[in-house]
Amino acid sequence: MAKAKAATRGRRYRFSFGPWNIHEGADPFGPPVRQPIPFARKLKKYRELGFQGVQFHDDDAVPDLDGKSPKQVLKEAAKIARMLANEGLVAEFVAPRLWEDARTIDGGYTSNSLSQRRYAIERSLQAIDIAMELGTKNIVLWLAREGTYIRESKNARQAYLWLLGAINAMLNHHPKVRILIEPKPNEPMDHAYVPTIGHAVAMAYASSDPSRVGGLIETAHAKLAGLDPSDEMAFALAHKKLWSVHLNDQNGLKFDEDKNFGAANLREAFNQVRVLEEGGFGLNGEFVGLDVKTMRTQKQNNNTAHLANSKRFFELLLHKVRTFDRKAEAQCIKNRDYEALERLVIEHLMGV
Repeated sequence: MAKAKAATRGRRYRFSFGPWNIHEGADPFGPPVRQPIPFARKLKKYRELGFQGVQFHDDDAVPDLDGKSPKQVLKEAAKIARMLANEGLVAEFVAPRLWEDARTIDGGYTSNSLSQRRYAIERSLQAIDIAMELGTKNIVLWLAREGTYIRESKNARQAYLWLLGAINAMLNHHPKVRILIEPKPNEPMDHAYVPTIGHAVAMAYASSDPSRVGGLIETAHAKLAGLDPSDEMAFALAHKKLWSVHLNDQNGLKFDEDKNFGAANLREAFNQVRVLEEGGFGLNGEFVGLDVKTMRTQKQNNNTAHLANSKRFFELLLHKVRTFDRKAEAQCIKNRDYEALERLVIEHLMGV
């Protein structure tokens, strides 16, 4: 037991982010305010910032892939794989970007159109081929438009069956692929299917191979559902289904802000790190992923500070988790003195 605890204390986490996290500052109310950075230059930033993993959408790896042959797609993916190797990086996952295509206006896997559902599955199978070329078996499904603007527009029971069929088709496409469902309750849809990790875990158990279907939890998405992100993570960990995280922060129930991790609610961030640390997250190679946006006000010459800051905040909170007085905590719990426990936590976070 002592050796296991020592190994836990000494282990190092691996960090990842996506190239979209270094962006030009456009939002729904205004155009870009910074110049774009070429993908190759973004890759060089990873190691400089202390990151090891790269998150991909399928068309991050192969732009305009719908207009290319399968052979061309794999050739371009192989080129990206060589670029990653040259920089000492690895691909964490590939996510099919289904929500931007005109054929997925009404959803992809859950569209009322058979041809559109087929397109969504075909593109997802191609994303698996890209992932294998990049050296990862992880496919992330952010079910962005899998939902409704008005509930009467779709049969929800049938939609879940279509979604399950799509997951099974992906599992059947390659024997090693793993599906990571990333739940979100809304935006861009009014109401999304699979809004929480509980729904995602249920879909995993209903799939043709539950051992290859898990989840990715994003802090902001859990908060948009009115839930505590650390509890969502704990639930997934209890089922051995937490295979990645997207850490960020959210200032209330509004749009998906993707603020720096820990910037809006330090105590919530502390508890997320605590749950990950105590639950053994990372021991099987899982990445601590960041999904944070550069503030629109940030200048061009320092447009990666949000990534460095979020990683730093995680590391500082990890130290707080590892130095928390567990004997005093246990005594407070034994005495059912939660006021004392509250003070213990807050003073520890404040450095008292």
